Formats: sequence, C-alpha cells, structure tokens
Amino acid sequence: MPQGSKASYTSKQKRQAEHIEEGYEDRGVSKKESERRAWATVNKQDGGGKKSGSGRGKKRSTASSSKGGRKGGSQRKSSSRSSSRKSRTSSRSNSRK
Repeated sequence: MPQGSKASYTSKQKRQAEHIEEGYEDRGVSKKESERRAWATVNKQDGGGKKSGSGRGKKRSTASSSKGGRKGGSQRKSSSRSSSRKSRTSSRSNSRK
C-alpha cells in the first residue's frame, strides 16, 4: 500500500476526517493544510487505520476533541471565579479606598 493511501481507514474514520477538514476550512485554513490536520487528528484518536482481525481493536483517545476551544490560550483568573465571589472581592477593594 503506497504512502498516503487511505484504504485501511474505516468509513467512519473517513467521515470524521471530512468533518474535521470542513471545520478547519471554515476557519480560513487552506484546503491542503486542513486535510493534513484532519488526518493527523484521526490518526491521533485511533492510532491510524483499522486493520481487520480478532483482538486488534484499540481504545480511542478523545484528547484532541476535548481540547478544542481551550487550546488557544489559558483563561484569565477572574473568569474562573463565580459572579458572587467577584462582587464580594470588588466591594472589599472599594471599601479600602
């Protein structure tokens, strides 16, 4: 099988890669780069293409998909506090002045 062939991937993996690729294209990534990233994500989740045979199944890792949206940067400390805690601390700082 030549390098880059998608023959050993299941139809589910191919659908997932297509969906991930569309998401990258919506964000303005080029077609070639979005395809590369999509297949890299599928490979990371499933460990490559699936091969037939008994006992060859592996668990999926969903680390990539659960990381989405958070990877861009860490949250600010103030946004992780509840609104009641924010108002309490701001009222304390105002009373000190």
